[in-house]
Parts: sequence; structure tokens; C-alpha cells
Amino acid sequence: MTLDELRALVERGEIDTVVLAMTDMQGRLQGKRMDAEAFVADIAAHGAEACNYLLAVDVEMNTLDGFALTSWEAGYGDFVLRPDLATLRPMPWLEGTVMCLADVEHHDGSPVVESPRQILRAQIARLAERGWMANIGSELEFVLFRESYDSAREKGYRNLKPANAYNVDYSVLGTTMVEDVIRPIRLAMKAAGLKVEDSKGECNLGQHEINFRYRDALGMADDHVFYKLAAKEIAYQHGAAITFMAKLDEREGNSCHIHCSFWEDGTPLFAEREGVYDAYIAGQVAHTHELSMFFAPNVNSYKRYAYGSFAPTTLLWAADNRTCAFRSVGHGPSLRLETRIAGGDANPYLAFAAIIAAGLDGIDSALPPVPPVAGSAYDADGQRMPTTLAEAVDLLDRSAFARAAFGDRVVDHYVNSGRHEVRAFESAVTDWEWTRSFERA
Repeated sequence: MTLDELRALVERGEIDTVVLAMTDMQGRLQGKRMDAEAFVADIAAHGAEACNYLLAVDVEMNTLDGFALTSWEAGYGDFVLRPDLATLRPMPWLEGTVMCLADVEHHDGSPVVESPRQILRAQIARLAERGWMANIGSELEFVLFRESYDSAREKGYRNLKPANAYNVDYSVLGTTMVEDVIRPIRLAMKAAGLKVEDSKGECNLGQHEINFRYRDALGMADDHVFYKLAAKEIAYQHGAAITFMAKLDEREGNSCHIHCSFWEDGTPLFAEREGVYDAYIAGQVAHTHELSMFFAPNVNSYKRYAYGSFAPTTLLWAADNRTCAFRSVGHGPSLRLETRIAGGDANPYLAFAAIIAAGLDGIDSALPPVPPVAGSAYDADGQRMPTTLAEAVDLLDRSAFARAAFGDRVVDHYVNSGRHEVRAFESAVTDWEWTRSFERA
């Protein structure tokens, strides 16, 4: 949708609301509902303001200290939400509403470098300097419950009814049972301009995924967060609830498998340029460990990495081997590497940026090829994923590579956020502790 097309729809009274949204550290869309006439007349050109605490809070929107970007001393001022008019699209599940994503800027027009969208833009710019671009596809899993978000909260997230009572991985019957919710999501995404490919059942109870055609890295990240919001809102409209939480229980967690390839002038580099693919893979193997927080940002994220769970534990690769962290898929122009590290809770802008940065270092440093693993990667020798968020935060903090690739300001910002999250978890008393200790200890 162009601005002129939006203006015409507004003049005809078909659109009355524009959701102007930025992506926060947690990968959520935050913003304002703008009057559509005001948006086309003024805000589209000049932007809107929002409190800079939006990039300095935890998931509960608590203000956190220790950030260079914000503080009580500095007064928690505003930054600018600059509309990216290329992202204008309808929200078909909401009457008279469109969305526009925003870049986050300081008042002088300079980018807020801590913004996830800006972090990805910076890595895309590094690719562009050499005439390259990244095509990415993200496969995002979720669990659908026959509960409203309100009822789930009132039940303390216990004894919830999943939409399927058994494993419906690839089951046509199992997907028919959820078409009342999944079909409206697919159709809404298609109407919004996303290229829907399929939906399918997954392994956990009520677990499904909807897949979209790959595209450029920034566009895919934008599609990802738009779809994630839409899925939750459409589920809400149907009295259901969807969660992208990485690990719900002892069964399979929600993953976000990310397929990536580099291109130059419409030519796939991995298939055509000798040595580039090997070096790209070597970069992923070398650096993903220290960048794990960009793929797994929450305490819960690390419980997903379990032996024999289809979630990786060892940072190895092989062709079409789902036990590996990195799976080589396709051939010829479709040759690409699937990174299986990220969970459903990942911020796609950060995850995509990490993949690009690691791949570029592998290429620029001419890292030697890493032999593919034979057999199960779960039992192979290799670098293991961190087992806790605390470990991942320390790895990011100490990473000279991350600081060179993203800058100290970005690394320090997300390290500080991670440390706050670890401290919050360490101070919490869990149901597990009550069960183990109330009577028996």
C-alpha cells in the first residue's frame, strides 16, 4: 500500500485508523493508534513521538536502570517514531485499520542504535557495501489453546486445554480441527500482502506453524513481527490463545527456524561463488555460541535445548540433519543454511542480524571449512549451546566479535537487559520449589 493509496482510502472513509508501531527489545510491536487523516496529513512526513523507555523496560514494562539510552536522571524523554512508508499494509482482521512500522530516531534524525530494527539495518548495510543482500525465511511455531488469554491468566496458566489432544505433526485431521482459527490467520496475512505458503501441525499438543515465502532480511523481520501480533489478535477474536513461548512443558518447544542465503545482483552466492558457503557456515559455527542471547533472549529459552527434542544442543552442521544446530538445505539457487537455534520467543531483527554478522565474519576472515557431522549431533563433540540466560549474557558481554560487529553501545544495552532478567528470575520463588520444599524439605 502506498501513501497515495492510503490517502484515497481515507478520503472514501474506508480507513480511519493507522497503527504506528516500533519493535521493542522483546520483539513486540509498541506504538500508537493514529487518526488516519492526521497520519496522511502530517505524521507520515514528520513522525510521532514516544517515550524512550520503550527500549529500556522488561516484559512487564518495568523501567530498568543501567542503560545509556535512558535514566531517571535524564528524565525519560521522547524519541521519534519515523514511519517507514514501505511497510504500510492493511490489518484485515480489524475494521478500517492499517499498520505502518517505524524506525526509531533521536530528535536530530540520527538512529537509535539500540533499536532492533536499526541493529538489523546496520548489518544489512554491511552487506550492501559489497553489493550483497540476504534473503531470509523464518518458520515460527506456536501452541494454540482453547482458552482465552483472560481465562488462561485466571487459571494461573495451569490445566489449559490445547487445541489438539495428541501429536498432530503433518496430520490433516489435526489441522482441520483448528481451521476455525488458523484459516482466518492465513487469509488475513495473504490479504495484508504476506506470501503465505502453508500451515501444518507440529509435535506438541496444539502446536502448529504457518510458513511464508522467503524475502529480504528487513522485510522478513517486519513480516515476522506483524504475523506474530496478528496471530495473537485473531486468536483473541476467536476466544482462543496462542503462545510463542520457547518451552511450555517437557514436550517439544516452539522453535523459529531461520533459513538464510546471500545474493548478489539476483545471483545466489552460496551456489555460485566457490568457498563462500563454507566460510559462511564456519562463521555460524564459530560465533553463534557468543551470540546466543540474540536467539534465546529469555530464561525460559534455554530449557528448549534438550537432548532428542529436535532443538539443538551442539553447534554443528550437516546436510538435511535435524539434530544439528545448522542444517544445509536445498541445492543450486535454493541452497541455504537453516539455523535451528532460535525459539518462538526470539526477536527476529536481532536473530537475523546475528546470522548476517556471523556469516560475514566467516567470509571476511576466510575461516576454514568445518566438516559436517555424521550421525546424531546430540552425541557428537562440539561447542554446546549455553544452558542458562546468565551464561549467554556473560558470553555476549565478553565477546570481542560481538562488540566489533554491533558496537559497544548495542552490546552493553542488551547485556544490561539480560542481567536484569536474570536477577528477576533469581529472586522469584517457583511452583517447583513449593512442591519440593513446603512439606518434604
